[in-house]
Amino acid sequence: MTHRRLPSGGHTPTTIVIGAGIGGLTAAALLLRAGHRVTVLEAHVYPGGSAGTFYHKGYRFDAGATLAGGFAPGGPHARLAELLELEWPVTPVDPAWVVHLPDGRTVTQWADPAAWQAERQRAFPAAEPFWRRQERLAGISWDISSRPFPWPPRSPGDLLTLAAALRPRTLGALPYLTRTVSDLVDGNDPLFRAFLDAQLLISAQTTADRAGALYGSAALDLPRRGVNHVRGGIGALAQTLVAWLRANGGEVVYRQRVERIEVGRGRGALVHTRKGLSLPADVVLANVTPWALCELLGPDAPPRLREDVAQLRPTWGAFTLYLGLDDAALPPGLPDHHQVIVDATRPLGEGNSVFLSLSPAGDAGRAPAGMRAATLSTHTAVAPWWALRDGADEAAYRARRDAYADRLLAAAERAVPGLRAAVRLCLPGTPVTFQYYTRRPWGMVGGFAQTSLFAARGPQTGIDNLWLVGDSIFPGQSTAGVTLGAMRVAAEVRRKMLTQRRKVR
Repeated sequence: MTHRRLPSGGHTPTTIVIGAGIGGLTAAALLLRAGHRVTVLEAHVYPGGSAGTFYHKGYRFDAGATLAGGFAPGGPHARLAELLELEWPVTPVDPAWVVHLPDGRTVTQWADPAAWQAERQRAFPAAEPFWRRQERLAGISWDISSRPFPWPPRSPGDLLTLAAALRPRTLGALPYLTRTVSDLVDGNDPLFRAFLDAQLLISAQTTADRAGALYGSAALDLPRRGVNHVRGGIGALAQTLVAWLRANGGEVVYRQRVERIEVGRGRGALVHTRKGLSLPADVVLANVTPWALCELLGPDAPPRLREDVAQLRPTWGAFTLYLGLDDAALPPGLPDHHQVIVDATRPLGEGNSVFLSLSPAGDAGRAPAGMRAATLSTHTAVAPWWALRDGADEAAYRARRDAYADRLLAAAERAVPGLRAAVRLCLPGTPVTFQYYTRRPWGMVGGFAQTSLFAARGPQTGIDNLWLVGDSIFPGQSTAGVTLGAMRVAAEVRRKMLTQRRKVR
């Protein structure tokens, strides 16, 4: 069954999407459904970008993200599935993950509300007032996200849409718009604050003292909103969207790296690839970072975009070990996901907090028989890796890489005793590695920290019919956040194209 239909006026808009990440593919599918002629250009040999899955010696490794949310009724992936009439290859996970504290205790992130309440009261009995505030704000945040919410607003139409999204309950969030998650915490328990920081670092790319209260509360609520295994690896989400696009008349072309976007030809653009393609487009969606977009535009980059890029600070990178593990050497009944905090008195990241994801034992396509695929990662600053890589001492880069690998394996042993002995394959990845395979500038991951609604970045670029999608725009991180942002962009493109056709008439 095809969903494609021509828009009124007889003209079929042509849309070029740069990058087959979740954001680009989502917006591409929605615009194809609305009647656009859509082509997605991807530099790599597989889709998904930071949420892709790659193959190595019989293993399927998740390049970045390992868990996905937003599939529960009303969630962005659930809404997208209804619109496109597709089925996601996902299985709910409970618990979402287990947090291993420095003192040897564990906190299990149960999806079941009653189980989670009992767990948190056991682990942090004095923190119950915080959790009640967090849950109330998370409910408001998720309620808002279930409706069109064009933030930041850029037009009178955006303001009208925002007004329609507001409910009496929503107004309860107003006192918290300028507050952080840390402002919600009573007392100064360093272990509890380290726990919060660790959760926010993986879901919001920042810590409690900087995470906006409304956004951070929703990020902390992710396990209760439903975390899912993606059968075949998280890249299967992107592959599902690619299959839908191709089945409905869209094009997805791999090994086509875009080198230049040429604008200034009326309302259209030309997209040039390294292999010599020059494709005209009425609409261009760039599933890239602002830095990368500025490079693609070259002299056509608007002054405001250049100023924004000059002021942006690099975000986090990741150091990751891609592991092949002997399943027989692992403890029986092991949960698939673990977070380890090594020392609550030191800043997180850089091996002081790590996240371990094992492929489910029942997902036979992820690893050879008797083996498990696993990723073990930590946040890391990107600059030191590039300083060593660009320097003359290759040995120093390798020494830092090997030291980080040992640091991560030692931390993981706290969660899974004997894990190091179970390793049969170990592939290290630094920000340099990540940049090479994903084309992300400097190997940055996760998008911009959502520290304030008033500092949030919208999809506009300063050029008509050229839009950003992906984790660089509000609401930012995670496949769910990226999907929400892409749904918004697709809706704005449709509205703008309709307005333009009316003016032509």
